[in-house]
Amino acid sequence: MRRREFLPLLGCAPLFSQSNQRPQASWGAQIGDVAPGRALLWTRSDRPARMLVDWSTTESFRDPHRVLGSHAIDATDYTARIDLRDLPPGQQIFYRIYLQSLADGKTLSEPVAGRFRPAPASPRDIRFLWSGDTAGQGYGINPDWGGMRIYDAMRQRQPDFFIHSGDTIYADGPIPAELKAGDGSVWKNVTNEAVGKPAETLAEFRGRYAYNLLDQNVRRFNAEVPQIWQWDDHEVINNWSPSKDLSAAKQYTEKSVFLLAARGARAFLEYAPMRYSNEEVERVYRVIPYGPLLDVFVIDMRSYRGPNTHNRQETESPETAFLGKPQLEWLKRGLAASRATWKVIASDMPLALNVGDGRDAQGRPVFENSGNGDGPALGRELEIAALLSAIKSARVKNVVWLTADVHYTAAHYFDPAKAQFHDFDPFWEFVSGPLNAGTFGPGALDNTFGPEVKFFKAPPKGQSNLPPSAGLQFFGEVEIEARSRVMTVTLRDVTGAALHSQRLTPAA
Repeated sequence: MRRREFLPLLGCAPLFSQSNQRPQASWGAQIGDVAPGRALLWTRSDRPARMLVDWSTTESFRDPHRVLGSHAIDATDYTARIDLRDLPPGQQIFYRIYLQSLADGKTLSEPVAGRFRPAPASPRDIRFLWSGDTAGQGYGINPDWGGMRIYDAMRQRQPDFFIHSGDTIYADGPIPAELKAGDGSVWKNVTNEAVGKPAETLAEFRGRYAYNLLDQNVRRFNAEVPQIWQWDDHEVINNWSPSKDLSAAKQYTEKSVFLLAARGARAFLEYAPMRYSNEEVERVYRVIPYGPLLDVFVIDMRSYRGPNTHNRQETESPETAFLGKPQLEWLKRGLAASRATWKVIASDMPLALNVGDGRDAQGRPVFENSGNGDGPALGRELEIAALLSAIKSARVKNVVWLTADVHYTAAHYFDPAKAQFHDFDPFWEFVSGPLNAGTFGPGALDNTFGPEVKFFKAPPKGQSNLPPSAGLQFFGEVEIEARSRVMTVTLRDVTGAALHSQRLTPAA
């Protein structure tokens, strides 16, 4: 059995020689939340250091700008970041990140270099990608298969940015050296102590993020492609909500899902290339303005939800919360105020797929998603209904939903004429994933909002948990043409091959 390791023990104080004062930035760089004139840069050190960034509009670094980033110390697991401002619109930015040793204040690391293009101030063609679900079901970094190959396929599409739709890690799923895959093959992983058990301590949650950065495909992608991260359940534990009961879970010594969520949130915020909120501590939902053609509304279906229940309550209550009232009202206001041609809602879960979470004490099925089986809007669907009605009432046009979570790819068209709830305008939802995880599906649709499957690709009937090597890993691509403002959505596989395209003409 082969075991490969590239970096020191992850998720705790890095190991380094006191006699060698040069910091190492082996985890690479990340670019995040790019907006007009702004971008966040991230890196991680192997020891106490200060982040320094040189950036320029020329690859030769003629007339570079130097900016001081944060300190990389143990309080942040040696991660550091800087929010670059006043970047020239429309120009490509070249950057070099250095780590300055805090032992002597002089010694610098080797640079981590990359490039990106800020969001435009005026209309131009846009291409961006989305997907989710990294290193799930025990499928980690397999060098024999070329590592997380889908990240290189996405990089080669040269997108302006990428939306990671959640499940950025699988904190609850150990990554063994070998496992028997769903198709009977044997999958081999790079392993270390950080991924050998479900994450419970803060160090173990941190280690899951650092593990993904061992993959060279991921690091190359991160250095060149700005990202917009959101989270879902596996950043903490499968299907977590306030009702999660771990009392009988032998693999967990820590039984409080609230404490696990706190540690998971801390690690997520340390490793996500994300601009922090000034309005609410640890807030993940936000809007990313991307010029006149596009606003991206990043929502959070995890942090504010009530308990997972049978989900068929007739009136709204704390038990039926999904987005929660403050986030729901923020989203309504933001969509109504947006002057961008296209309003993309980046969702961590599909709207109309029934996702079960066992049964309650009365024997009723418990639901993880908003869907609860066919019929009128009930339970968590009441929030979705209110949102869709508000979009119609405010005459907000050109709203498209993008999501992942369910480990296959699909195009869904929501038609009020075919729905149980009718007070909304038709819209599209596109699903794509996983990035490097087991493949499942397709899921059963709930008819409340009238979804129709226009396309899907999933494992053959009777097969599930197929490995990345089966080829059923997916990402989505969105292109917006500046001249016509037409949006084209293409679903692609692990090689980058196009599977399905949908051309969307904007409403006036």
